[in-house]
Amino acid sequence: MMYHALPYSASQMTPEKLAACIDHTLLKPDASVAQIHKLCQEATHYHFASVCVNPVWITCCREQLRGSDVPVCTVIGFPLGANQAPVKAIEAESAIAAGATEIDMVLAIGYLKSGYFRQVEEDIAAVVSASAPHLVKVILETCLLQDEEIVRACEIAVAAGAGYVKTSTGFAASGARAEHIRLMRQTVGREIGVKASGGIRDLATALEMITAGASRIGASASVAIVAEAQTARS
Repeated sequence: MMYHALPYSASQMTPEKLAACIDHTLLKPDASVAQIHKLCQEATHYHFASVCVNPVWITCCREQLRGSDVPVCTVIGFPLGANQAPVKAIEAESAIAAGATEIDMVLAIGYLKSGYFRQVEEDIAAVVSASAPHLVKVILETCLLQDEEIVRACEIAVAAGAGYVKTSTGFAASGARAEHIRLMRQTVGREIGVKASGGIRDLATALEMITAGASRIGASASVAIVAEAQTARS
């Protein structure tokens, strides 16, 4: 299965196409069950690409989304990426068993910056193996990396079998930047997905990321973004 660049440009992006590439996200630690229910209702209504939630809410979302076309995405090793690889693998396996079908994992950022590239690859590969055959997206936390580190992280993620590389957790100093998306897309080519997340709160920013090469957007402001697109079309 390949996760490639979008087959159309931002200028061809209808509200429906836009919704279909947004992971509708709620990762706040104080998120309530009522907020999770609302997230799922919105995702079903707009046909978002997924809901992205903390692991504790996987079962709830699975039940709320039963019969819909919206999958459950969850986060692993979140938000620091500093868990040991076997722990991340167990967490991913548990998440899949609970009903998640997409995994967004944080790579071992400190290892990457230390040049421990073999360990970074083994960390990602452990989660990919535990999640198989489901999609794994690798969060790089690009605001903490130099360009050459972003390139190396993308190369390692591809070598480890990930289907996507992703910019940010949303918990660091800053989120997605178009220049990082361009660099990531240039590095992974068209057969691997690129997800822009962190700080995407309006239509202009979402389209900027898609123009730069993103094939998936992670956002908590998903409804507002699609509503803005609907208004722009009318």
